Amino acid sequence: MSKNCDAQLINNKQLYKKLVKIALPISIQGVVSATLGLIDNLMVGFLGEAELAAVGVATQVFFIHYLLLFGFNSGTGTFYAQFYGAKEYKSIRKTVGFAIAVSFVVGVLFFCASYFATDTLLHIYTNDEATLEMAKPYVKIGSITFFFMAVSVPLEMAFKATQQTRVPMIISAVVFSTNTCLNYVFIFGKFGAPALGVAGAALATAIARSLEFFITLFFLSRKDNCFRGPLKEFFEWNREMVVRILKNAAPTTANECLWSIGQTMYVAAFSRIGTTAYAAYQAAASIKSIFSFAGFSIGDAALILVGEKLGQGKTEETYELGKKLLKIGVVVGIIIGALLMICAKPLAGLFNLTDLGKHYAFMILLIHGLVMWIHLYNGINITGTLRAGGDTTFAMIAECSCVWLVAVPIAFFAALVLNVPIYAAVLMVNLEDVVKSIIITKRFKSKKWVNNIIGGL
Repeated sequence: MSKNCDAQLINNKQLYKKLVKIALPISIQGVVSATLGLIDNLMVGFLGEAELAAVGVATQVFFIHYLLLFGFNSGTGTFYAQFYGAKEYKSIRKTVGFAIAVSFVVGVLFFCASYFATDTLLHIYTNDEATLEMAKPYVKIGSITFFFMAVSVPLEMAFKATQQTRVPMIISAVVFSTNTCLNYVFIFGKFGAPALGVAGAALATAIARSLEFFITLFFLSRKDNCFRGPLKEFFEWNREMVVRILKNAAPTTANECLWSIGQTMYVAAFSRIGTTAYAAYQAAASIKSIFSFAGFSIGDAALILVGEKLGQGKTEETYELGKKLLKIGVVVGIIIGALLMICAKPLAGLFNLTDLGKHYAFMILLIHGLVMWIHLYNGINITGTLRAGGDTTFAMIAECSCVWLVAVPIAFFAALVLNVPIYAAVLMVNLEDVVKSIIITKRFKSKKWVNNIIGGL
């Protein structure tokens, strides 16, 4: 074997070792949170299909809020990763402080809308009055979580991007386990607590999010945290830094916001097929998230590793690294998709659905497994390589145009015009991923996304 082959083998071994070190805790975190989310849905599902549908509708508001925060903080994650590669830890603190300030403003806006205009928001997603009445208390009680997440979400991104991925894993394990236990107590009225049903699920979430807030602050203060420092340094922003962060994060924020609203439009379309159909869709989504979170850890790792490489100024190596990560992602996507298809039947049977609802959930899971590889390929490109290089505007245009010009029209056409079964509608909507993969593959090969965006800061 030649020296070049030896070097390549060593590089690959180093990459796999680092990828496992970074991606495995992220994967465990995602699987834990998704699994406990599935348990939460199972608990609510025992109350009935109407209650499960109500939670599905109510959580759309929180889904949009989270992805809005994720979008902005994903944009700041580019800076964390590149600053980490350049060993500029004070700059990381400044970026964290700015991210928390912006996230808090977003939290205030969502709290006001959710608490004072609950009916208006929920009517976007359903016209069923029984579902609305059960969803209202969930939204009002849960609205307090917007303030806690204004701190915990930016810090979670900072921990991940600085390769402290075990911290979010530990926090999530504690918080989501607590949420599950409290769900059992408050939904069903155990240990002397009142049986609050759907509202009990919201109360459990609110308490768990407050716990997440305090545990996150504890890890921030630890001496082994690489960006730990004086509190005032978190707020010593300068104009150039703010402008660059906003320029990079605005497209990722718009991306996640428009994408998440697009996802809720699927809910608006699919819920009109029928309560059983939508309950099956909600059940399948909670199962799919367990498998997809495991795979999407590679996307997070791509942002971290590619960003670090760019921060070190190694632009030539960045493209090759990106290619390797995409290949790994496709293989992982095929494996995870196959596992989902194998487990689809027994997992669909876990929910307290009618026989027809279980059949719908089974069929939807088969479709999710079939397209998992291309879904993961697109995700690694959008949230990993393109964002790591600051190519956030193109990523936004590619993803949002596919959602709004392809997927959303197909969802409503399938549900309201063709009146196809829910699983057929889900299959049709996945045409979006095929179109998206063609667009972003061409962009990746152009190398226009390979940029160092922290120079001069």
